[in-house]
Amino acid sequence: MSMLNYFYNIKERENVYLFKGLAISKDEEVMQHQNKYPVIFLSLKDMKRDTFERQIEKFQSMVSKIIEQHTELLSSNQLDEYDKNMLLAYRKRESSRNDIEDALLNISQCLEKHYKEKVVVLIDEYDVPLQHAYLQGYYDEMVGFLRNVFSAALKTNTSLQQGILTGCLRIAKESIFTGMNNFKVNSIFSNASSDKFGFTPSEVNQMLDYYELTSYKEEIQRWYDGYLFGKQELYNPWSTNMYVDGRLEEETNTGISFWANTSGNDIVMKYIQQGDRQMKKEFDVLVNKGSIVKKIMPELTYREMDNIDNIYSFLLFTGYLKVKKVIDRSEDMYELEIPNEEVRKVYMNQFEVAFKEYTNARKDTLMQSLHEGKEIEVNNILNDILERSISYYDNKESFYHGFLVGLFQGYEVESNKESGDGRFDIIIYPPTIREAVIIIECKHSSSLATLIHDSEEGVQQIKEKRYKEGIQAKGYLTSIGYGISFYKKQCYVNKEKSL
Repeated sequence: MSMLNYFYNIKERENVYLFKGLAISKDEEVMQHQNKYPVIFLSLKDMKRDTFERQIEKFQSMVSKIIEQHTELLSSNQLDEYDKNMLLAYRKRESSRNDIEDALLNISQCLEKHYKEKVVVLIDEYDVPLQHAYLQGYYDEMVGFLRNVFSAALKTNTSLQQGILTGCLRIAKESIFTGMNNFKVNSIFSNASSDKFGFTPSEVNQMLDYYELTSYKEEIQRWYDGYLFGKQELYNPWSTNMYVDGRLEEETNTGISFWANTSGNDIVMKYIQQGDRQMKKEFDVLVNKGSIVKKIMPELTYREMDNIDNIYSFLLFTGYLKVKKVIDRSEDMYELEIPNEEVRKVYMNQFEVAFKEYTNARKDTLMQSLHEGKEIEVNNILNDILERSISYYDNKESFYHGFLVGLFQGYEVESNKESGDGRFDIIIYPPTIREAVIIIECKHSSSLATLIHDSEEGVQQIKEKRYKEGIQAKGYLTSIGYGISFYKKQCYVNKEKSL
């Protein structure tokens, strides 16, 4: 969008060199529009306030900056005092809500009067305030406000040369565009202009050749390629540039996620936390580089995000999934997968955050059940926690051992220390010697059928290796031993009786 601003904007003529020698400079028809029009460039990416009132204040601030960029209007001989006073009110943030809803329309009309040319309006990330309003509970108010803003600026604006909007969701159905039928929509399913939304493989190869980084071609492809617009394969342009820049500065040693803190992650986190068991299994498949088949809604509003079945449509439109294969276009059925390692890392980070939050909320109850010797409750809690994990972890004993050690973080824990005739897996010490010490022997089962046997073997090892004797030698009066066996995302808990 900033590129379009530099190209169209009548005030950017000193930057005409930016397009010199590029493919666009060879198109005579297009070049007739270069630096010809006054431009209103508005990005809504920072409209993320917690209340509707604060969102309006933020929009007023953005309109004020538009006036700041066009101070020539305040002294223009083409504008009367009424126009100038209106613009000054915008500049000072003194306008009413009704006036601010018409701000883009009014500023457009003033720009046309001054420059004698119609206006190009560029609105970037139009749906960020809608997404945040949906998450914060004032969606209807935000829809009403933006409907009035966009209707005035894009539907009834006789000073408009062209309006261009970008957003994650298709604009045709979103209720803020009710009544507007003059849009041309380019979505991820469109072939028209499909190569304009990112870097094509040939463009990335040219970049790597130019900077002598061709040895990193496979790595950059694995991390940042994989998006599909129409039939065109694309790389994430921002991440690709950041990676190349890091390589040139010798700051990047391997592929990393530059997309980890983007606006869409909040809503992804919401569905990770609130999704049902089936959805968690499907996320598990995706993170493990598998694919799922889902029906996609070509047009989707945030209001429809209350239907959890629509989350996959949202994830597709926002770049968190890609179409691997068209199953039935007439029924909107597609096979979906995670596009690349960068996005996969985003999922993994979100799952780890959700997993840690949940385990922290349950670990005190788990500890109490361990101290009280309630092996069935311990078993239920651990299985519940494991079910919420993602099995991209290697199915190894080392993971389960680390999982338990991390789970009891905040307590006095020792692992792999000598006691009695051997080395125990985990010991959790109580605050006083009168309370029970918890001894855990962790086993990794080769199959579901051996879970119970392996947990019993863990208990037997506690006895045979005389771990409890070592604990008593330290002065503790009592202890409880548990054998816990794990297989994938299930476990079984066996308890040895207290001394």
